[in-house]
Order: sequence, then structure tokens, then C-alpha cells
Amino acid sequence: MCSVCPTNETARVQALRSYALLDTDPEPAFDDLAKIASQICDAPIALVVLLDERRQWFKARVGTPLQETPREVAFCAQTILQTEPLVIEDATLDPRFSDNPFVTAPQGVRFYAGAPLIDAQGFALGTLCVVDVEPRQLLPEQLDALQALSRQVVGQMQLRRAAAELAEALHGMRVLQELIPMCSWCKSIRTDEGYWAKVEEYLQETMGAELTHGICPSCTARYVA
Repeated sequence: MCSVCPTNETARVQALRSYALLDTDPEPAFDDLAKIASQICDAPIALVVLLDERRQWFKARVGTPLQETPREVAFCAQTILQTEPLVIEDATLDPRFSDNPFVTAPQGVRFYAGAPLIDAQGFALGTLCVVDVEPRQLLPEQLDALQALSRQVVGQMQLRRAAAELAEALHGMRVLQELIPMCSWCKSIRTDEGYWAKVEEYLQETMGAELTHGICPSCTARYVA
């Protein structure tokens, strides 16, 4: 568990996992945003970072071979505690990071600027950040651009999840278009595994549908009236 966590840490990690991005292969949509951040901020290192319980994992990276680092030494762990970007002009002068192994190492981190990746539910899932080995500053327009790019990262995450959900729904629809064996007596449906399930259970399993119940006009007239 991290030493400094957001107050909504459990829900935040659950939200992060709902995007199914951790440990996935590189994707051009995220790689391009990291490259643009590096170029706009004139920084040798740029990262799209996702933070789970124990690590910061890099969905996209420019200027470093690392794929992840422990969360306890992550600058981004501090960034997700706030809604505004975190800018550190010289990490050797910041008591939060001056003894960090990535700062004390030869050619260590000096400059860091990170914008939190905040989704529609308000969870800070990670950061888009730029790093340099020299102390420096960002121009206001560069910081604004970094924030704008961080929103684009979140947009890509949401599009990716929506596409996966749509694909799953379409698969369920294709299943329903096939010939479905149904019991003539109790109307149960035989599943692919050979079990018999109620119609409600079958629809929930194949499509994730949540069903409500009512009484149609014909049955109302026949049984209620």
C-alpha cells in the first residue's frame, strides 16, 4: 500500500481497473500524446502514467526504457492528490523529493511537471508528465497545453473502454441471432455448456442486460381484470 494515498483510494483503483489498460501493449493514440507533450514542453522524458496500489506503470513513454517504478518513489503519486498540475522546478530543493533515488542518482531528475488524469467520475487515475535532468520552468502556455493533453489522454481511455463495451454487446447480439434451443414446457434456454437457464439468466449472462418485470395488457385483461 502506498504511503500517501487519496482518500478515495479503493474506489479510485477500481475505476482504474475498469479501463483494462494496465499491462497492455503500446498504442499509437497514447504514444502520440506523450510525444506531443515532450515536444511542447521541450522535455527529454514524457510519460502517460497509471497508478495502481503498488506501482506507477507507463502506458506510453518517451526518453526512458523503464516500464514501471514502485509507487513509493513516484512523483506522480503526489500529483494525483490534487486536481491541478504539480510542477517541481528543482527536485533537490523540494523536501518531498530531495532524497528520492531518482533524484540522487547520477543525471537524476531535477524538473517534473505532471497533470492528473481525472475521469468523468472525478478519479485521478494517473498523470501525463514531463521530466528533465536540468532545473527549469514551464511557460504558462506550455502548462496549459500539458493540461489539455491530459484531458485528451482521458478521452482516449474512455473511447477505448466504450469500444470494448460495444464489442461485447455486439457479441451478445450475435449470440441471440443464432438458433436458441428452448424448452417447450418451461421456456428455459439451453446454454452452450449444456445447462438449462431461465430467459432472464441467459440474457444477463450473454448481454449483461438488467431486466425489469411488468404485466402486458393482454395478461392484465386476462388475469387481473
